[in-house]
Amino acid sequence: MKVSDFDYDLPPDFIARYPAETRTGSKLLVFNRSDGTISHMHFHSLAEYLDEGHALIVNDSKVFKARLIGNKDVTGGEVEFLCLHAVSDRTWKVLCRPARRIKCGIKVHFGDYGNALVVEELDGAERIVEFSDDPLVICENAGQLPLPPYIKRQAEESDLQRYQTVYSDPVGSVAAPTAGLHFTDGLLDAIRHKGVEIVKLTLHIGWGTFRPVAVEEVRKHSVEQEWYSVDRQTADSLRRLHEAGKTLVVVGTTTTRALESWWRDTSARLGPSSGWTDLFIYPPYRFNLVDKLVTNFHLPKSSLLMLVSAFASRESILDCYREAVDRHYRFYSYGDAMLIL
Repeated sequence: MKVSDFDYDLPPDFIARYPAETRTGSKLLVFNRSDGTISHMHFHSLAEYLDEGHALIVNDSKVFKARLIGNKDVTGGEVEFLCLHAVSDRTWKVLCRPARRIKCGIKVHFGDYGNALVVEELDGAERIVEFSDDPLVICENAGQLPLPPYIKRQAEESDLQRYQTVYSDPVGSVAAPTAGLHFTDGLLDAIRHKGVEIVKLTLHIGWGTFRPVAVEEVRKHSVEQEWYSVDRQTADSLRRLHEAGKTLVVVGTTTTRALESWWRDTSARLGPSSGWTDLFIYPPYRFNLVDKLVTNFHLPKSSLLMLVSAFASRESILDCYREAVDRHYRFYSYGDAMLIL
């Protein structure tokens, strides 16, 4: 299967640079796999498709201000870090720019909030750096929210709220679990009122979610590892729901990846588990824990589009995308959503 099989045409002005006026005001394309029908709704209608035989599974990871801009110790030249994840308490892996000028031994200052020393050069733009203080504190004080590159603007004050789910909690993502951005507390309450149990797990989204697929054969691509956690309470809830035959309605490709990684890593025993996952889902793939899927519209030729195509078939998904373009849906992180039944 070729990467080019997952291409589609999208006018650039269909890429959402800002969120909809209200979270639930986004459009919702509903695709029914059993009969191939497509319906056009708004996200506030999602509760109409859920009942007490369903459970809603979400990723509660929180985006942090991972983009740091500082100055080199000697020359004063500007440096940009995207903080990816901890290696130890104060030692982190980062992406840096301009990479060719960031060598081992260079110290970068972030105003009055601290500094970082480059201690190891990795492949490409990746570096290991040692911070002078708690990196998350430095990021909170000096950092910026790392909006996706296709939004083509700097983060604004409103993004601190809107590029975050209302149920986000553990800090660790450099990108939002965007299918969850459409939910409000009111909609979640309406869903619970229908007898739907809501279960949270965690997958910290890394920079690989934006990394282009650089090979032509899909199976030769490898996705960036991301850390996930299904604690004991969550594992017990999910195992109970699964054994009771509940329909698992999964919010987002990241939640999907976490669930399917959990199934694989526990050999279907579904006990508590956490760790790094390199699971790459593409057609054909047999899903074990995902019955219905809420997702946004993804980039052409991306690993996320391949995952969704594995769930509903490449042909069907591309048909849905073409109809979404015809009806002027908004695409990508701040765009509209799909519900795949």
